[in-house]
Amino acid sequence: MAKNLKLKAARAGLDLSQEELARKVGVSRQTINMIERGDYNPTLNLCLSICHVLGRTLDELFWQEE
Repeated sequence: MAKNLKLKAARAGLDLSQEELARKVGVSRQTINMIERGDYNPTLNLCLSICHVLGRTLDELFWQEE
């Protein structure tokens, strides 16, 4: 799994720390860190929660170009 730099950039663009994003979506900071590193494949519900908080679509944050 590739690093999710789009998620990291969107989070940083809103000046949110991993801890703040994690709190808003109801997971641990470590979970957000693992998603950004590409070490964890989040559920669809978690992806949708992250998108809602960051004001982005699934395609913008989680679509992988080949």
